[in-house]
Amino acid sequence: MKPKVGLIGLGLMGKPIGRNLLKAGFPLVVWNRTKDRADDLVGEGAKFAASPRETALQVDVLITIVSDPPAVEQVLWGQNGALDGLRRGSLYIDSSTVSPDLARRAASACADRGIDYLDAPVTGGTWGAEKGELVFMIGGRAEVLDRARPVLEAVGKRFFLLGPNGAGQTVKLAMNMILALEVQALAEAVALVTKVGVPGEKLVEVMQSSMARAAVLDVKAPLILKNEFPPSFPLRLMHKDVRLALELARNEGVPLPAGTAAFAAYSAVKDETKEDVDYAAVARFWQHSDA
Repeated sequence: MKPKVGLIGLGLMGKPIGRNLLKAGFPLVVWNRTKDRADDLVGEGAKFAASPRETALQVDVLITIVSDPPAVEQVLWGQNGALDGLRRGSLYIDSSTVSPDLARRAASACADRGIDYLDAPVTGGTWGAEKGELVFMIGGRAEVLDRARPVLEAVGKRFFLLGPNGAGQTVKLAMNMILALEVQALAEAVALVTKVGVPGEKLVEVMQSSMARAAVLDVKAPLILKNEFPPSFPLRLMHKDVRLALELARNEGVPLPAGTAAFAAYSAVKDETKEDVDYAAVARFWQHSDA
């Protein structure tokens, strides 16, 4: 008999995760701050709970995937928070991207209650979530991952156990900073070649046949060239992740000059952008500079 799963957070990633859990036959209880985002999943068989606590009370495994550290703190420790509902012996998996410190704090709170915990942020974008091909970066104990694996295999394809609690978040922040830098570098290069009259498409064509090729460019280069930025990975979230990486670096005494420069560019675009756009919209920094 499959364990009952709770899912909190039904955004761009959470909703397809929920759909794949249902397809795999897991009984599913969901909660989202904006209730109508759950309508599709409820129509497909999920049950909507009244609060994070009510979600946790009903399930064996709880997954959260929400936007930022304050959202995780509210879900866990806020009024009707999930920690008050999780039963001894249950399993909590946080797939949000937050600080390693918050992951360790959540792990400690779970341990005090006899609850297994993994920090397990993901990569793969909305397309990976929809296909059930997410990659998980995991901090925690091997035996807890073994317990979680049947649930995670419904939504992901690779699972990296990286160390104790907090390690998953550390690697996720470092990796997202790399992605931010790669896309910023592409946007800078496109701005440079187009300024002197060479189409950006020509640059990308050469890059795809060279050592400069990167898988992220397959997805983000078309957005930059078309100047259209539907949010697969919103800029507001990448901005948050780079900020968290810089905060971690400051705490550890590690200088990140490239990350600091990228954060300035992403901040400038975020401050001037009203709509929710993909992080490839960092290209607007150079468009604005030309105006």
